Amino acid sequence: MNSVAFAETADPVPVEEGVLQPGPPVEEDEPGFLPAPEEEMELPPVFVPKDGPDAEYCKPKNVYKPTANLGKHHYAVGVQQANYNATSRTARSWFKAEAGGEVGISISGELKASASVLVAELEAKYGVDLSAKLTAKIGNEIQVDTPPKKTTYGKYGVWRLKNTGTSYTIYSNCNTSAKTTVTSFTPWYVGWYLWEK
Repeated sequence: MNSVAFAETADPVPVEEGVLQPGPPVEEDEPGFLPAPEEEMELPPVFVPKDGPDAEYCKPKNVYKPTANLGKHHYAVGVQQANYNATSRTARSWFKAEAGGEVGISISGELKASASVLVAELEAKYGVDLSAKLTAKIGNEIQVDTPPKKTTYGKYGVWRLKNTGTSYTIYSNCNTSAKTTVTSFTPWYVGWYLWEK
């Protein structure tokens, strides 16, 4: 089965199959993975009383709000593959995934809301379909042209949306906790990162 390769840009739009990237994927300091959400968990509210029977009341909840879309980033599963074309004509390079695995949400910073809230907020803001976890399966294939005397490289894995956002708690008296900045990588597509040199 062929997969779709994506260009790493700030604009979350897929490019055509087999299009090469300008170079190898950026190696990021990877934050820890979150477990996939099973159901919405609400933390118990911290009650800060106000005097008087007419004190303002808000439903306590944990909040996550996306602030910046930092584009697609690739998380490799398995080893890098390469094919050198030693001929004087264009050759077809064929890559096949020989390793598989699951890739989930990873974050840095203090996320007060659940992982399912984070996914829902990102989907609503950017109009994309994200997942808490995706599986890159063995056997996925892609083909691409390799020019004469060039090497085409491929990494198979999961494309994720990188995003920053703020997280905080709303208390029953309508005050909020301090806002924290959260950087997240959320699974988007299974596919290849391809480049040549």
